[in-house]
Amino acid sequence: MTRTNSRPAAGAATAEFNANDRWNRGAWLFRDRTLLALEILLDEAFVIPGTGIRFGLDGIIGLVPGLGDVLAGLLSLVIPLAAWIRGVPYVTLARMAANLGIGVLVGSVPVLGDIFDIAWKANRRNYRLLQRHLGESRRHTWRDWAFLALLAGAVGLAFAVPLALVVWLIVWMAGHWAN
Repeated sequence: MTRTNSRPAAGAATAEFNANDRWNRGAWLFRDRTLLALEILLDEAFVIPGTGIRFGLDGIIGLVPGLGDVLAGLLSLVIPLAAWIRGVPYVTLARMAANLGIGVLVGSVPVLGDIFDIAWKANRRNYRLLQRHLGESRRHTWRDWAFLALLAGAVGLAFAVPLALVVWLIVWMAGHWAN
C-alpha cells in the first residue's frame, strides 16, 4: 500500500484527518512488541559469558560519568509514557517513576551504581508492571500502594536517622559542656 500526500478539502474532515495522522505517526513506539524490544535492549541484550548475568545498553551508557545515567533515564521514560497513554492507574505510574528514580539516583554512583543498575533492571520492572495492568487491570494496585508505602518509609527513615543523631549529639554536647 502506498501513502499519498493528498489532504481532505476542509471542515471537520480536515480536523479528523490531522488528529488521526498525529496519533498514527508515533503509535509504533507504544506497541507491546516495540516496548518489549526496548526493555530487552536497555536491560537484557548482552550476557556475561559463563555467568548468566544479563545487561543492556542502560548499564553500558551508565558508565559515562554524569551524562550517561541521565541519558539512560531519558530512554527509560518511554515505557512509563506508554503506560500513561494506555491508562495505567496513577499509583502504578508512581511506582514506575520510583523504579526509574532509584535506578538513576543509585546508578549515578560510579562503578557500584552501575553494578546496581544492572541488577535493578528498572525497564524490565516497568514493562512487567505495564503488562500486569493490561492483563488484569486494577487487581494488583494494592502491591503498588505497598511498594510506595515501603519506599516512603525507607526515605523517611533515611532522613529521620541522621536528624535523630544530630539532635542526640547536640543534647550530649550540651550536657557534656554543662558539667
